[in-house]
Amino acid sequence: MKSICVFCASSNAVDKVYHQVATDLGQRIGLLGLDLIFGGGGIGLMGDVARGVHDKGGRVVGVIPEFFLNNEQPIEYAKADELIVTKDMRSRKAIMDERSDAFIVLPGGIGTLEEATEIISMKQLGLTEKPIVFINTNKFYDAFILNLNRMVELKFAKQSTLDLINVLPDPLSALEFMTAYQPQKTNSKWL
Repeated sequence: MKSICVFCASSNAVDKVYHQVATDLGQRIGLLGLDLIFGGGGIGLMGDVARGVHDKGGRVVGVIPEFFLNNEQPIEYAKADELIVTKDMRSRKAIMDERSDAFIVLPGGIGTLEEATEIISMKQLGLTEKPIVFINTNKFYDAFILNLNRMVELKFAKQSTLDLINVLPDPLSALEFMTAYQPQKTNSKWL
């Protein structure tokens, strides 16, 4: 594994514990010598992860759609080692997927959830074997996992869908999982 994509919040308004975990994750990625692939923002948890990677000498690759650069107030992480500007959000996600060997999901909003569920869907369809881990800071993803279980219970998804993701409590356990990850064969998604 050479690079990890991190999906996370762009909000600065969240509780400081989320910022601390994001910084910790970034520092651990930097210490492991892995490249960070992320949404290119210097704000919120995105900025915390990127700065954490740089704090420990790691490499940061931001992928940002051009319309984010047209804001009156710059939001991009200007210190990125590489900043890739895309036409739109779909191009952004494609490049993030292409450049990454694994995915970590920190707490975030709709955009974070959309990015993560696209990767889960790709895994379910057998289009990728890359691992995805949710870091469940303050039990942030408990309701999401409960909803996935409900989908299985009501037969909208197979039980094996739950095996496509891992939910872990902190950056250390997430990165330990990533470094030991072995892809598993995905069964047909169809019920």
